[in-house]
Amino acid sequence: MLIPYQSLDSGTLTNLIESFILREGTDYGIEEISLAHKSQKVLQQIENGEVLILYSELSESVTLIHKQQFNEQSSQ
Repeated sequence: MLIPYQSLDSGTLTNLIESFILREGTDYGIEEISLAHKSQKVLQQIENGEVLILYSELSESVTLIHKQQFNEQSSQ
């Protein structure tokens, strides 16, 4: 089930984004990017519809998923 980001409290949305970023692991690139900067980029992707908020009733969990990935999974 897709959850509109507007229906979430701003604190809940922030926590969801930060949890998603921290699950992705650590960057070992040339430049260190702050959690705040990464969070802002993910929020922009959510607002633009590039990233969706997906609730799984089966696992009772919420995650973020790229729209393209969601479309591919939905068509299978």
